[in-house]
Amino acid sequence: MRADEAMEQIAVCETVYRYALGIDTRDWTLYRSIFADEVDIDFSSYNGRAASRMKADDWVAQVRPLFTGLAATQHSMSNPIVTVSGDRATCQMYMQAAHALDHGDDDNWFTIGGYYDDRLVRFHGRWRIDAVTLTVLWRRGREPIMAIASERGTAMIRDA
Repeated sequence: MRADEAMEQIAVCETVYRYALGIDTRDWTLYRSIFADEVDIDFSSYNGRAASRMKADDWVAQVRPLFTGLAATQHSMSNPIVTVSGDRATCQMYMQAAHALDHGDDDNWFTIGGYYDDRLVRFHGRWRIDAVTLTVLWRRGREPIMAIASERGTAMIRDA
């Protein structure tokens, strides 16, 4: 592999890693910055909802209440497989996402594992995600905390 090819693959991975960093640090500006203006979202293996294309701003607004309502999260990603072809790229990466409603209560955790399939485009020299597909392979813990967190986060944002 040529050095420039390796650098492109690293740049793609760093964009995908910023997905996790933005969510986990609740840095919504960072999180929004990694997406193209419109994005295909397919989380059907997680929530059963059909895939959809939406504005990235709408996607960020949709996930913000859930993550605002959680006490902590950690999205770990590994084993990236990247393919770059001109101004388009794909990245498949294992993921594990831990969600805590309350820090000190072991009964208030929910974790999923699986992988992301991301499609990216180069826009003004930077890689941006224009499609995310989550494939969940396993779940552990109390999934109902996610609905509680979403309600809690909606109230926190409204009252801020």
